[in-house]
Amino acid sequence: MSTLGFTISEDQEQFARSARDFGVRRLAPFYKQREREGAFDRDTLLEMGEMGFFGVELPEEFGGLGLDAVTAGLVLEALSESDFNIGQLYVTMSLAGTILAKYCDPEIAAPWLEGLVRGEYLPGIGLTEPQAGSDAGKLAMRAVRDGDSYVLSGEKNSVTFAKQASFALVWARTGTVESRARGISAFLVPLDLPGITATEWEDIGGRAAGRGTLYFDDVRVPASHLIGEEGRGFAQVMQGFDYSRALIGIQCLAVARISLAETWVAAAARESFGKPLTSHQGVAFPLAEAETLVHACRLMCLETLWLKDNGLPHTTEAAMCKWWAPKLAFDVVQTCLLTNGHGGYSSELPYEQRLRDVLGLQIGDGMAQIMKMVIARAYAGRETA
Repeated sequence: MSTLGFTISEDQEQFARSARDFGVRRLAPFYKQREREGAFDRDTLLEMGEMGFFGVELPEEFGGLGLDAVTAGLVLEALSESDFNIGQLYVTMSLAGTILAKYCDPEIAAPWLEGLVRGEYLPGIGLTEPQAGSDAGKLAMRAVRDGDSYVLSGEKNSVTFAKQASFALVWARTGTVESRARGISAFLVPLDLPGITATEWEDIGGRAAGRGTLYFDDVRVPASHLIGEEGRGFAQVMQGFDYSRALIGIQCLAVARISLAETWVAAAARESFGKPLTSHQGVAFPLAEAETLVHACRLMCLETLWLKDNGLPHTTEAAMCKWWAPKLAFDVVQTCLLTNGHGGYSSELPYEQRLRDVLGLQIGDGMAQIMKMVIARAYAGRETA
């Protein structure tokens, strides 16, 4: 088991405060508007890029700040309090960016990473398929070498930013079906290549992000756009998910924390039977319990990021973050909605949108059952769990 050993410095706190102030001014007032429009405001993303909010952990050679994962998590948390979907973009940028920076040819990766850091380019993650989600070893999409290109054929489902992304990291089978995960390779694919079409789904939440399907009809991708070694793509993405799962935990808990902060104030201002609502244990105790659980889960997520920064194993802890934090956040936001009474059930307050948005991450990036299997194997062994 890991040992807790991180602290939050004043510099980290200051960066997070800057992100939180920006979120209150520039993100929160337009949270609902972005949902109605079903897209991000590109001017806002460019402004965020200028302020250094994207690519916090990416190397400076690619335009990033070269900071640690804990700092990236704190900035993500501050932004997600104001707009959960901006947080989802941040997580996807971190996942795609760290994979490209570590495994892709630097000359090929540089323009895409620099555009990502500036807020010009949105990335997509092309892993899930109609019959292959958690079991990524079953991927059916093919990538066939043809001279100095690979030809990609198939489809990718549940791609966030499907119609807004400039490029995607796409995983396809270069080996035999029998090779399963060992036959999977990863590619950097510009989404304006001939043969690529995108559709968008009608989701109940996360509408600003715009999840959808990417279709690849004999798409020719330069061989130089292979990420890492052929046949090693599955291992690369699994390592990336250890990071993104901890970030997702922070992202979801940010929504729970801000909902609790608002609800304490609202409950104290309302009276029932001549007393503030918070004087009634039936109101105050559920909120107190929620604060306790959120505090504990947040510490676990931050510790997981600290383990990553120190080069220590964190796969099990990341799985704990991923299954617990989205479920906990959903439950806490629901509690806050109910505590706010008939007003909480209205779209005038943000709880219904937060509830729908956070629900999606009980599915995306690995369902709870898969996360618990990862944890069980760590404690009981792969053969017995």
